[in-house]
Amino acid sequence: MDGAGPEEAWGQEPRAVAARSVLESFSESQEVAALLSSLGAVCGQRASREMAVEKFLGIMDKYQEQPHLLDHHLEWMMNSLLNIVWENVSSPPLVHLAFKFLYIITKVRGYKRFLPLFPHEVGDLQPVLDMLADQDPKDSESWETRYMLLLWLSMICLIPFDLARFDGIVISEEGHARMPTMDCILQIAKRYLVVSDKAQDGAAVLVSKFIVRPDVRQKRMADFLDWTLSLLSKSSSKTMEGTVVMNGMLQALAQLFKHGKREDCLPYAAVVLECLDNCRLSESNDTVLRKLGMKLVQRLGLTFVKPKVAKWRYQRGCRSLAANLQAQGPVVQNQVITVAANEADDEEEYDIPGEIENVVEQLLVGLKDKDAIVRWSAAKGIGRITGRLPKELADDVIGSLLDCFSFQETDKAWHGGCLALAELGRRGLLLPSRISDVVPVILKALVYDEKRGMCSVGSNVRDAACYVCWAFARAYDPIELTPFINQIASALVIAAVFDRDVNCRRAASAAFQENVGRQGTFPHGIDILTAADYFAVGNRVNCYLTISVYIAGFPEYTQPMIDHLVSVKINHWDGVIRELSTKALHNLTPRAPDYMANVVLPRLLPLAVGTDLHTRHGAILASAEITYALCKLAEENKRPVTYYFNENSLERLKQIHQELCCRQLYRGLGGELMRPAVCTLIEKLSLSKMPFRGDPIIGDWQWLINDTLRSLPLISSAARQKIKESAVSALSALCNEYYINEKGEADPALQDELVTQCVSELQSTEEMIRCGFSRALGALPRFLLKGRLQQVLEGLKKVTLITPTDMSFAEARREALIAIANVCQTVGVKGDGSQDDCVCRDNITEIYATLLGGVTDYTTDSRGDVGGWVREAAMTSLMEVMLLLVQNEAELINADTCKQIMCWLAQQSAEKIDKFRAHAGSVFLTLLHFDNPPVPHIPHREELERIFPRSEKETLNWNSASEAFPRITQLLGLPAYQYHVLLGLSVSAGGLTETTLRYSAQSLFDYMKKIQNDPSAMESFCKSLLKIFEDNLRNDRVSVPLLTMLDQMLTNRCFDIFTVQENHPFPVKLLTLCKEEIKKSKDIRKLRSSIGVFCGLFQFQGDMRDKVLFQLFLLLCHPFPVIRKVTASQVYEMLITYSDVVDPAIMDEVMTILSDTNWEAELPVVREKRNCLCDLMRMPKPQLVPRSSAQ
Repeated sequence: MDGAGPEEAWGQEPRAVAARSVLESFSESQEVAALLSSLGAVCGQRASREMAVEKFLGIMDKYQEQPHLLDHHLEWMMNSLLNIVWENVSSPPLVHLAFKFLYIITKVRGYKRFLPLFPHEVGDLQPVLDMLADQDPKDSESWETRYMLLLWLSMICLIPFDLARFDGIVISEEGHARMPTMDCILQIAKRYLVVSDKAQDGAAVLVSKFIVRPDVRQKRMADFLDWTLSLLSKSSSKTMEGTVVMNGMLQALAQLFKHGKREDCLPYAAVVLECLDNCRLSESNDTVLRKLGMKLVQRLGLTFVKPKVAKWRYQRGCRSLAANLQAQGPVVQNQVITVAANEADDEEEYDIPGEIENVVEQLLVGLKDKDAIVRWSAAKGIGRITGRLPKELADDVIGSLLDCFSFQETDKAWHGGCLALAELGRRGLLLPSRISDVVPVILKALVYDEKRGMCSVGSNVRDAACYVCWAFARAYDPIELTPFINQIASALVIAAVFDRDVNCRRAASAAFQENVGRQGTFPHGIDILTAADYFAVGNRVNCYLTISVYIAGFPEYTQPMIDHLVSVKINHWDGVIRELSTKALHNLTPRAPDYMANVVLPRLLPLAVGTDLHTRHGAILASAEITYALCKLAEENKRPVTYYFNENSLERLKQIHQELCCRQLYRGLGGELMRPAVCTLIEKLSLSKMPFRGDPIIGDWQWLINDTLRSLPLISSAARQKIKESAVSALSALCNEYYINEKGEADPALQDELVTQCVSELQSTEEMIRCGFSRALGALPRFLLKGRLQQVLEGLKKVTLITPTDMSFAEARREALIAIANVCQTVGVKGDGSQDDCVCRDNITEIYATLLGGVTDYTTDSRGDVGGWVREAAMTSLMEVMLLLVQNEAELINADTCKQIMCWLAQQSAEKIDKFRAHAGSVFLTLLHFDNPPVPHIPHREELERIFPRSEKETLNWNSASEAFPRITQLLGLPAYQYHVLLGLSVSAGGLTETTLRYSAQSLFDYMKKIQNDPSAMESFCKSLLKIFEDNLRNDRVSVPLLTMLDQMLTNRCFDIFTVQENHPFPVKLLTLCKEEIKKSKDIRKLRSSIGVFCGLFQFQGDMRDKVLFQLFLLLCHPFPVIRKVTASQVYEMLITYSDVVDPAIMDEVMTILSDTNWEAELPVVREKRNCLCDLMRMPKPQLVPRSSAQ
């Protein structure tokens, strides 16, 4: 938020109190004492020193919000650290470390509280000056030391002795005249005022304490001011060096005019102000300079006027909150102390210098600054100076201040103006006579919102306006605000409930709470606070749809809330706010139905065909929601649905579509708002059962719905889904209300036209059109599907098929699968029924086949695994159809189908993408634990219920690989699930995602350990493994991770049971499949994984080893250098492991060739080395195959 300032502090106070852990005392005092005493020991080692600093920082930072807890401990901490400084044996690094710790304490508690604790005796002056003289201002490592020394010196220089007494012998040891102490301190201050580190702040504090000494003031103040003004006028804020110098000078002057006596500073004030004007700080881009300029201006202004408190100011009598709550209204009103009666005595005549006009003008300009800290400084200045002015001049200032609230001004001016009003009110400078001028301005500020491009500005203004209301609650007696109570209360409630920004809602809630407590006159204040407290208003949807309804139950707030939504929120720039506002109007309608029907709706209908896009959009939605709410209310009260409407309103509702169509407002970007809005209108009017049956408008509405679904490819992807859903919802409501006759049937011609049109659009070449009309078919009511079910299912089935032309149409396939489930649920189940009317024996097999086909969709494109959308939809649809059958015709579920569904779900539950694994696991457990009645024919039900207890159905986190894989791997022991679970695990354990790979592989290895000594289980497992490999040869989605998984399994010796038998069928078959898989492959990842598998197969006895070696020697001369290099490396490691296969006499030579040869060299060179290895190991040399014969 731009409007940073005190309004944040008070607005967020409850949250801060709730969020922080409140501390009771400085509990780490002993730990800190030990740490400080150990500084000498740790200083010598950099690591120990940094650890000590970090530890101390960690302790101190805990007290940033409650620094007062340190107060009783500051003195002993300072003494401990200063003892280190005073010790002669302390090295410079140790002294610096001590000052660093002092700075950390100062940073937490603030230097003002810390300053008086510094030793400030006469004997401290010279040592501190000597230490400062030894400092290097350019040393970036010791700035804390310089800063703390300057603060210390600023305290010492307050000693009540003339500094000339300390000069002593004015001749130094070298025989030169020694610089007087006064000049020495002044020189130090000047030196550090122009540095760019924290020491500059310390120097400014030193100046404020030193220059105001009587002896220094007489001798050096004029010269010092000349020096500062000279530097200020010569420096430019456009350069880095100039900015640093100006920063120091402004800080020094601001501090000086703050702490100096008025009579001492007054002679120089006009000159300083003139110099400041010439600097043109308001044009500087540096925020800090502008803020310091504003601070100095207001202090100059305070110097010009006498330091008296205006007796004309307003003073509230009773400021006790407890007394306020206990007292009755009349009693509180009697406690008012208004403006003093003797105004003549109060207005003591004295001249106001002409410079004050300049000061006030600059402060008013500062209220419009682009940075909040400058505006806030200006606001405080306005408050301080106004408090010293005569009543008439103060009133002129307030009048000028109110000029900030013109709609020609920017949001910055409004924000600054609000801050200034709050300051004036808080100080009693805004008299009750001015409240009538101020309240309308504040009410406007509470809803200030200006669109800038694609967003808006004004949240800081609204927040500051809440601060004004908060300040007024504390400043004024209830009787003064009584005429405005309803307006302020309504405005704050509206801001607390309907503001777009959470900080503004919370600020308004806090202001409302303060008014309820301090004023005690807000209608139903306690009841509203209970519902709309600081935390409740944090949720915007809850505010709009729930809290607003409760508050609108109080008649004082009902109409203002409705009017605000209609006039401000339905044309808001943010579409989310417009939609929430219309839903809120729907919910508020029962609170004021007559007002809605007779005032609000007639006001909205012209706006629904107006020229402004956002207003038109909001008005259409609002008209739809209010109409639906009124019709529901009439129906509940057993009245006609048109009870609240006149003929004109009904006609204008019908004409909205026609008007927009004639003006071609459905085209372009505006159409993306108009189409869903009018579709919502159609839906709500249909649900309202408006008497439009047989009206031509029904055909027009149907045209719009069809045209919207056909236009989906032309609509931006961000708006597409929402528009599609609006059109489908409108179609469903329209059909249910206007396409059914008294017998509950559809008109045959209309049914034929609608269904045929939807089905024909399913073969469109545009994916989005298929999506739209698939969803439309899924939304059709039962009477329209009756007799047409087979036609619809056939059309949807064609959409789910993957063909070369529409392979990337994953979204269309997903929508078709969702539509099939919706259609099945709509028409119902009847075992011996007709396949054109319902789900029955004749079509259930085809439905299952279509849905199961979706589970095997692994299509990928530039968007990634788009087939995952289809698989997810297929799993959901399978579950819905299965549960539909279980609850109606369970005999239609056969054992094979159920087994197939559960196996596919188990496979998906073991795959690598968390989202789809979690969805599959959820569906799997839903079917397993469904008991109304239970799903029949689930294979191994008892074992599954033991692995997945019913109690863990909701708590098992399938998204977490560490939780999911240990469970799903247990299904490998169930024969029916083994193949599919192992297939899913192969993709996960051989994948690229580190966490998925780790937990899936570990779970698999744990299972393998359990069955190591069970030959039959191992045989079954290996058979499934080989079957998966065989079924997925050249299918890189499975084969590449499968090879990676096999490499890991062979490395972990998962098949040790087969190594004792020569030429066991498993490794022989595996070797054959691996050779076939990598044949002519150019996939680097696949080839590298296969090398690992070949090396792993070397552990098996028999002829296997020669065949494996031959394959590896082939890969040593592979066209890809990286493959040759990896092969040589892994063969080297393999021969070390199985050294018994190589004759010890040639072992060294073989290993030397493998390790020393550059396998990335040219192929002829590499082939010669490979053949040498073949000769040494008595292996046949691979022969080059002529290209012709190879082909």
